[in-house]
Amino acid sequence: MTITTTKNTANAALPVNGRRISVAPMMDWTDRHCRMFHRQITRHTWFYTEMVTTGALLHGDVPRHLDFNEAEHPVALQLGGSEPADLAHSARLGEQWGYDEINLNCGCPSERVQKGAFGACLMGEAQLVADCVKAMRDAVQIDVTVKHRIGIDDVTSYDFVRDFVGTVADAGCTTFIVHARNAILKGLSPKENREIPPLRYEVVYRLKQDFPDMEIILNGGVRTLEEIDGHLQHVDGVMLGREAYHNPYLMAAFDARYYGDDTPAMTRAEVLQAMIPYMQEQLRLHSGGKGGGLRLNSMTRHMLGLVTGLPGARAFRQTLSDSSRLAEGNPALLLDALARMQPQAA
Repeated sequence: MTITTTKNTANAALPVNGRRISVAPMMDWTDRHCRMFHRQITRHTWFYTEMVTTGALLHGDVPRHLDFNEAEHPVALQLGGSEPADLAHSARLGEQWGYDEINLNCGCPSERVQKGAFGACLMGEAQLVADCVKAMRDAVQIDVTVKHRIGIDDVTSYDFVRDFVGTVADAGCTTFIVHARNAILKGLSPKENREIPPLRYEVVYRLKQDFPDMEIILNGGVRTLEEIDGHLQHVDGVMLGREAYHNPYLMAAFDARYYGDDTPAMTRAEVLQAMIPYMQEQLRLHSGGKGGGLRLNSMTRHMLGLVTGLPGARAFRQTLSDSSRLAEGNPALLLDALARMQPQAA
């Protein structure tokens, strides 16, 4: 595998079915190392970055926030913000760095995001979201999409989310990623917001019925291939969240099942072997930086769920979490972890 860093490069060929299956943007989880690991398991699934705020790109270290590996394609940049001009500038940067899509976060319910007047609270300002979308679409040639909830607080009327989608669609947005829960802006943590508000998939299905020309992607609580299959009878795509992170080898079935690519998926052992040269190069490139440089744990932490449900999974996780071994900074730790498992696990 050739390991290169991408910026200002032409996008790789994208899968025909595009966003049919995707992995959600998850703060502190779906960083570039996680996405590179996931890409070894599935060639076509669409990936999303952690949310990057416009402030971070306007005033911070742009390469640190936007750098990624060419092998990650297709990959979308999720932005957090509510100022059209700032979002347009940030979207333009995302396109220049080679991302395949710009996604606007209108679904995160955290108080920190609310203080910045973006995230889920934007659902109450549909026209502002439309203005933001238009500004970004005018700035870039790649897709601009919106990720949102089905309602906020105690607003459960279908009309609310229908009107939100309609207003934003009028600004030219054609893809909506819909988390099938309300966002409770006060009183619930982000974790509780992923668990307590009830899932109402029928609302997302109805959006597809009312907006047949729009690409409607369902998100929220999806855990199995059978559930994905059921949802795809009603919507254009399904986005997985925590399940893709905690049980990543589920994605080994995606390319054949949802993209018609019968190329055999890598085994778990092959996935780990493929990650070693990437990890070696990342450690070399980022050695001695601020805070001592990149640590091995920054990459291995994303791999703990690779053998979920298999005999020896606990020994695998223990080896990858061994602080003394991690301090050695040797990616061959991955193979040692696999060797501690029962032979049939790989």
